[in-house]
Amino acid sequence: MKGKAKGKEKRLALSGAFTGAANGLLGGGGGMLAVPALQRAGYPEREAHATAIAVILPASLVSGAVYLAYGAAPPALLVPVALGVCAGGAAGAGLLSRLSSKWVSAIFALVMLAAGLWMAF
Repeated sequence: MKGKAKGKEKRLALSGAFTGAANGLLGGGGGMLAVPALQRAGYPEREAHATAIAVILPASLVSGAVYLAYGAAPPALLVPVALGVCAGGAAGAGLLSRLSSKWVSAIFALVMLAAGLWMAF
C-alpha cells in the first residue's frame, strides 16, 4: 500500500508541475488543470476546487515575481487589480460553500468554454 501512495504523490507532484507551468506561461489558468487532476486523483469536487485555489497562490506569487523582475507586469496596476482579485476571490470562496457540486461543475465548464472561445476569437 505504501508504494501505491508514493505513486499517487508522484502523479500529484507532476500534475502540480504542469499546473505551475501553465499558470506561469499563461498568466493564470493553472487551476483549470489542477481541478480535473485532483478529481482524477479521487478528491471530491469541492475539495478539488478549494485545493486548486490554495496551490495556485504560491505559483502565482513566483510567476508574478518573475514577471515583475523582467518588467512584464506594470507595477502601477498591482494594487488596484490585487484589491479586485482579493474581493472576487473572497466572494467566489463564499459561493463555493453555498452552491451544489452540480452548479460548481456547470459554472466551471462554462468559464472554461468562455475562456477558450475568447482566446480563439
